[in-house]
Amino acid sequence: MSVLANLLKDYKIILASASPRRSHLLAGLGIDFKVELNGNVSEEFDSSLDPLNVPLMLSVRKSHSFPRLLKDDEIIITADTLVICEGEILEKPLDRDDAFKMIRRLSGRSHIVSTGVTLRSKDKETTFSAETTVWFKEIDDDEISYYLDNYSPYDKAGSYGAQDWLGYTAIKRIEGSYFNVVGLPVQKLSDKLKEFILALKQG
Repeated sequence: MSVLANLLKDYKIILASASPRRSHLLAGLGIDFKVELNGNVSEEFDSSLDPLNVPLMLSVRKSHSFPRLLKDDEIIITADTLVICEGEILEKPLDRDDAFKMIRRLSGRSHIVSTGVTLRSKDKETTFSAETTVWFKEIDDDEISYYLDNYSPYDKAGSYGAQDWLGYTAIKRIEGSYFNVVGLPVQKLSDKLKEFILALKQG
């Protein structure tokens, strides 16, 4: 049993996310958890907010939108990932045309992937974020069309997945956590979970 799993043995971890990528990444930490869906949570935000604060705000909103009270031994994890290019947030695309425009905009540029994560128990709560900078090569229109015709990036911020074809062929360089780009900064989450559990045990 890992150190983290041992610390968590008296707690039940809930991942409130429908993302299979987040489930896969959390499982990689070697801890037991269950997925409980949150329902539809509004992802609207005030455009005057600092873009880096939006994933934090949305992860907190998702946590407090959980449809039931937490039990004494439960800890819920919520997260929100956004792509920020030249200071503007690129959300999930509305349709194919929107996805095409987003990827064209990312082509040949760097962008930031920011994930906000909230940990909450019955009595305590903490929120943190992780940022990763990603550099794309120049992507021509035929490559964008191929990607959109053969993959399904419509549930992904910025219209792409680092773990699929476009990520393989377009990402030149990454500064920060690769797993954060996929959807969950698991290294930082591991550390924050340890801190959270120790704080709970101290009362």
